[in-house]
Amino acid sequence: MKLAIIVGTRPEIIKMSPIIRECRRLNLDYFLLHTGQHYSYAMDRVFFEQLALPQPQYNLNVGSGSHAEQTSKILTGVEQVLQKENPDVVLVQGDTNTVLAGAITAAKLHIKVGHVEAGLRSYDRLMPEEINRVLTDHCSDFLFAPTEQAQQILLEEGIPANQVFITGNTIVDAVSYNRVLAEKHVHILDDLGLKKQEYFLVTMHRQENVDDQHRFHNILKGLHDLNKKFNIPVVYPVHPRSSKKIQEFHLDSPGVTMVEPMDYLGFLNLECNARVVLTDSGGVQEETCILGTPCVTLRANTERPETLAVGSNLLAGSYPENIVQCASVMYSKKPAWGNPFGDGTAGEKIIQILRDAI
Repeated sequence: MKLAIIVGTRPEIIKMSPIIRECRRLNLDYFLLHTGQHYSYAMDRVFFEQLALPQPQYNLNVGSGSHAEQTSKILTGVEQVLQKENPDVVLVQGDTNTVLAGAITAAKLHIKVGHVEAGLRSYDRLMPEEINRVLTDHCSDFLFAPTEQAQQILLEEGIPANQVFITGNTIVDAVSYNRVLAEKHVHILDDLGLKKQEYFLVTMHRQENVDDQHRFHNILKGLHDLNKKFNIPVVYPVHPRSSKKIQEFHLDSPGVTMVEPMDYLGFLNLECNARVVLTDSGGVQEETCILGTPCVTLRANTERPETLAVGSNLLAGSYPENIVQCASVMYSKKPAWGNPFGDGTAGEKIIQILRDAI
């Protein structure tokens, strides 16, 4: 079996890392293709080094752009690599333009496609990620569902049962492995002047939040009100997309400590020690659930309903009063929930399924 692993964003690298490590452990024939969807390859070098991963054999350096522009560049670049390498299986993870373009390219070249984290649905077609994940699921041959709920969604959409596998989510594998590494980055709290359990942590970068001036303003106001109520820092590592929009919309953020984007291990340490995390990221909803950190999601829906079911997460949307109310509830929340995303062996299971099938 020759395996192609395609990534394009940092969350994809994190969630593919257990699969890459399993390929290395078994000395399998594989290669790693990085599209560079959001970041330059140079910026990601340190990311691979931190996670003890090999550097990609291929990088496309696609960069940002409109959805059509970005997807077309990835389609063209991936096609050239796949025609050269001719793998048996292409693995993609999640819901980005990289995932959709990688899956479609492989399918049209008659190469088997495996979708890691299949079956997630927000049922909000205004989200580009929802379009990507639905289309990817329906052109994949192996659908690795993280939970029984995700499996059921796929079956109800007519995907054959013999193509769907419950594996757990590779984020559990990754957090278990990387948490030990992150503990060595304790200096991040000192660098930011923070104390354990005495700060809110924010991540926000999704298009529906930061591209809408009114919505972005409301969320920042909610964060300001939160700082005013609890009188503890609200720390926001600002994604480049968000920073650009803050300047474009002339938004201010009193009460919010905006800092530069940070490396993954530093951010993971901040997640571990925050009182509450407020986010619009699906991956962060999962990580906080696994780490035992209360979470508030700055969206009206989520494709991670398991976090709501176990009580690790609340949906706040973008209204300031809702943000403060939900954060206040989670501020007093005890992390007594269970982990719904598997036992930390998803990477091993995925590779074994492919080895048995190919």
